[in-house]
Amino acid sequence: MHFLDQAKIYLKSGAGGPGAVSFRREKYVEFGGPDGGNGGKGGDIIFEAVQGLNTLIDFRYAQHFKAKRGNHGQGRNQTGAGAPDLVIEVPVGTQVLSEDKEEVLADFTEVGQQVTFLEGGMGGRGNASYKSSTNRAPRQHQPGEPGEEMWVWLRLKLLADVGLLGLPNAGKSTFINAVSNAGAKVGHYAFTTLIPKLGVVRHKGREFVLADIPGLIEGAADGAGIGDRFLGHIERCRVLIHLIDIAGEDPAEAMRTVLAELEAYGEGLADKPQLVALNKMDLADKELGQAFADELIAAGADKVFNVSGATGEGIEDLLDAVLGYLPDQTSTETNAAELESEDEADGEWSPI
Repeated sequence: MHFLDQAKIYLKSGAGGPGAVSFRREKYVEFGGPDGGNGGKGGDIIFEAVQGLNTLIDFRYAQHFKAKRGNHGQGRNQTGAGAPDLVIEVPVGTQVLSEDKEEVLADFTEVGQQVTFLEGGMGGRGNASYKSSTNRAPRQHQPGEPGEEMWVWLRLKLLADVGLLGLPNAGKSTFINAVSNAGAKVGHYAFTTLIPKLGVVRHKGREFVLADIPGLIEGAADGAGIGDRFLGHIERCRVLIHLIDIAGEDPAEAMRTVLAELEAYGEGLADKPQLVALNKMDLADKELGQAFADELIAAGADKVFNVSGATGEGIEDLLDAVLGYLPDQTSTETNAAELESEDEADGEWSPI
């Protein structure tokens, strides 16, 4: 399946059905009169976040979404049937933006979340509704109200607890494969990761989602390399793991380069907590690792973890530090258990 995180689509809600002009004419009925019914309501456009989707690829092949119009009214005061709503399924983490991308119109962060985006037009009035003491045989009616229409952008931001970033060849793919079930591509060249990858990490009875994005290089904010468009996928992360290649020319400069790109991107990424890790420790001795760690701390890192994605060295300590930034699952489980016990205590109603 191809990965697509942006798509432009056209939306149009259904128009209302027109009202009917009709008169009651039946044998043996002395007084007839108007009996035209109202038109039905047009269909709404509804977005719904569903489970099992992690890309917007479906919207590459279908860009136009139009709800049906309501049915017209009929004689004998029959109101036209309303049109069914058009439900558009999107992945969790999708944002709906205005056509100029300046305004976020909807943000889907939970499975099952629904937003009625465009309302269908109301049905028109039939001639029966115009009858009055002075207008006994009205022939006017209303056409249905038109539906709403607009172009919007869909933008997907993957939902992950922890984000993984660094320069190309920092060993991010090897790291995420070592700690999760991601199965990312690994190669001895830059930009082996071309699209974001998600992996579920299980550590000490806890689970969290780790997101790996393509490597950043100097000038990524201006479009160099793959650019910085994929940084949006780590905007919702609670903490970032910044991997630095110990075999690189200057680890401290590598850290400053990535931090500068985060500052240029904005959206609060530079202010997120970061765990700095010197990767590929299997290629260096401890003395060199300590020297580079001191340089990184002097460059602004709070603490440096020496790790190796290939051998697993130091990974457990790094994951322990990650757990400190995640919500406490024990309190959540305790609350759920308390609610369950309360339900059991209440039980079913009984007259005894």
